[in-house]
Amino acid sequence: MSNVDLSIKIGNLELKNPVMLASGTVGYGNEISNFTDLSKIGAIVTKSISLKPRKGNPPQRIVETPSGMLNAIGLANVGLDEFVKEKIPFLEKVKSTLICNIAANTIEEYIECTKILDSEETIKGFEINVSCPNVKEGGLSFGNSVSAVGRITEKVRAVTNKPIIIKLSPNTATIADFAKVVKEEGGDAVSAINTLVGTSFDIYKKTPKIKNVTGGLSGPAIKPVALAKVLEISRSIDIPIIGIGGIMDWKDVVEFMIVGASAIQLGTVNFINPNAGLEIIDGLEKYCKEMKISKLSDFVASYKI
Repeated sequence: MSNVDLSIKIGNLELKNPVMLASGTVGYGNEISNFTDLSKIGAIVTKSISLKPRKGNPPQRIVETPSGMLNAIGLANVGLDEFVKEKIPFLEKVKSTLICNIAANTIEEYIECTKILDSEETIKGFEINVSCPNVKEGGLSFGNSVSAVGRITEKVRAVTNKPIIIKLSPNTATIADFAKVVKEEGGDAVSAINTLVGTSFDIYKKTPKIKNVTGGLSGPAIKPVALAKVLEISRSIDIPIIGIGGIMDWKDVVEFMIVGASAIQLGTVNFINPNAGLEIIDGLEKYCKEMKISKLSDFVASYKI
């Protein structure tokens, strides 16, 4: 077998391969472009964009942990206007599919951001970060409420025809319920999972290592949890899943696809090996040839109960 078809589809969006770079781990693309060929990556998911610029949380806001890292960046970003003016021109030159991650504190902000960015031809889809505090309801995360996730999906769907991916939080009892409401309200796919809540303490100072006290745990430590969440969704809902959580090499990608992920995102590994995406694409192609798989998407959800 000489040629392997690595392409995958998410709604009406076709990617050349299932490897995506996760939001917040490659900035706006230009930071990592000196270390890898972004044109060969399936898609780049931008750092979260909000309507207004955000400074984020005070340092220390990143801490290494066994087999992972904690971060409490606080969605720091340049804001919508600066993103359109300064960041999109660079991203237009990158021959990769661009998906814009959107963060907001109200449903109205999600709608406004999506509506404005919908006119940007460079942006091919949206990943909606629902792990944001809902300021109108006392700061509770949107991602912890099935009804709130449903409303966001419905309202954003009404202002764009581009693919909508809802990034789901694992810090809930039943993640499949959230995936179900996303599908019901017109979402094209879900990303699973966002980071787990964690903390770490200095035993001598008796204080948190992160200024924010808690942060999001990512890296290999969360991979078994992420796999279980993807499997739960795949068994319950027929919706494309983008697997995220501790993926370090092509074997991890295969594992996620077996349990139901159509595509994957690389996060923490980008800090360690910026070229991991290309190495994984090469590994997937070799694996498919070895296993006599002509089309990678046929392999998705190959685990049967």
